[in-house]
Amino acid sequence: MFLRRLTSSIVTRLVLFGLALALTGSAIRYQVLPAFLHDQVGQVVAGQQAALAAYVAQDISAKLDERERALQRLASATPWHALHDAEALQNWLSAQHRTQPFFVAGMALVALDGRPLAQILTTAPALTQDLAGARVAVPDWVAAALRGSSALGRPMRSPQTGEVLLPMTAPVHDTLGQVRAVLVAATELGAPGFLQPLEQARIGTEGAFLLITPRDRLIIAATNPALVLQPAPAAGKVPLYDQAAIGYRGGAVIRDADGQEMVTGVAPVAGAGWIVVARVPAAEALAAVGEARRFVSTQAIVTVAVFLLLASVGLYIVFRPLLRTAALADRMSRGELPLAPLPVLRDDEVGHLTKAFNRLMRRLMDTQNELARMAHHDPLTGLPNRVLLADRMALALARARRNHTRLAVLFMDLDGFKPVNDRFGHEAGDRALIEVARRLDRVVRETDTLARVGGDEFALVLGDLGPTSTDAELAARAVANKCMQAMSTPVQINGQEGWLGLSIGIALGDGDSSLDALMTAADSAMYRAKEAGRGRFVVHEDEAEPLMPTGTRRTG
Repeated sequence: MFLRRLTSSIVTRLVLFGLALALTGSAIRYQVLPAFLHDQVGQVVAGQQAALAAYVAQDISAKLDERERALQRLASATPWHALHDAEALQNWLSAQHRTQPFFVAGMALVALDGRPLAQILTTAPALTQDLAGARVAVPDWVAAALRGSSALGRPMRSPQTGEVLLPMTAPVHDTLGQVRAVLVAATELGAPGFLQPLEQARIGTEGAFLLITPRDRLIIAATNPALVLQPAPAAGKVPLYDQAAIGYRGGAVIRDADGQEMVTGVAPVAGAGWIVVARVPAAEALAAVGEARRFVSTQAIVTVAVFLLLASVGLYIVFRPLLRTAALADRMSRGELPLAPLPVLRDDEVGHLTKAFNRLMRRLMDTQNELARMAHHDPLTGLPNRVLLADRMALALARARRNHTRLAVLFMDLDGFKPVNDRFGHEAGDRALIEVARRLDRVVRETDTLARVGGDEFALVLGDLGPTSTDAELAARAVANKCMQAMSTPVQINGQEGWLGLSIGIALGDGDSSLDALMTAADSAMYRAKEAGRGRFVVHEDEAEPLMPTGTRRTG
């Protein structure tokens, strides 16, 4: 009797039905879950590797730019008029070599025919060999320098120190812009301020970084020292590397050149033609997938039985407030309800979680607002930056096109800022920039946009200036005069007076003008104001119209 009642009980049938469903689900999960986790976790880890590669690539690009700018400054300061004086050139090169930190390995000044004019080869005796044979076969990086562009050469290893060196070139121009010589220098890739952190970094236990130059098919830096200056995978061998060589950045689970499954992220190094590879063996990165399979196989039956018999009612009672909270949060995420703190129904763990979620939501909203502000405003002066300026200019152009009115762009550069900055220091210079921004902001209308676009450069967009160019020019001149009057009194810096002026370029446009054309025209006019003696403004003229005296425009 008891057995018959037990077998015919709805409760028993529901329990057995639920148990059958749970066991079936466990079997399906055993087969499907590992593949799903492999793909999903692989994508997440690949995204992390791509983010790491992009960060490292950005850092390398910045350091390369720093060295290229340093070499270009040396090239621009080269006494090209004394190229025939070997002793003077050698003395000049020695002086430069002693004072700069980037090219300790060696520097050389080479004539256009490949003949070294002066050289200091500390640890790079082969630095000028490619140039010396330039008359026979010109390397592409040498050819670029001869054409007037800076270039990077093929990395080499110093026979004295074993350090990997990167040759760099910069053309030496005369006053007419003609290339008169080539300045060559070698920088150590493994220097503490360059690629040493990449070579010492490790991702997990077996993961590593690679820095590859696709042009030379060469690994130029790696976490594993044995790979440095070894051939990189051939084109087509690892498609992800080939995509990175043409600008792609991202990650994927791939097979490397040796056939090993790797979770890999790639990013190009801007301006160098290099790629950064961050990779970790899939066996390490996706170890949780195997653990999940074993866990499902060993714990499925016990977990399902306990869940069906005990957890259903208990978990429903315990987590009912959480279910209600999750439902509210879900509706908020879909936009059905406005964002608001979730109600705390109980002062237990669920209530604590809800409070923590509410705090996190407030912090995320505050962070989102702050990021939005930082993305569109200059952090020093609080003025709009180039991004927000472009948006405001687009709106001003749209209004001008709709209302058939004119607008003007004033490009302003501070006169005398560098002496103030050198005399009082950078912090005082920052305070001076804040004061300049405050003075200029008092001059403009609320409908206009004043932005900081560079170190000591500001741009002002004036909209709705009337239907004719004459109206627009008169209004722009009036505002330019007000801006210059605002700077007529000295700026108080550390209890002392600092005099700053303005050179202003004015460009006029209408609804058919382009943002870039207006900014370029205003910038060009500003440089004419600089050349005319500073402390004045110039209205941009057409190329066919000669530049009139500052602050005036030809009439009649």
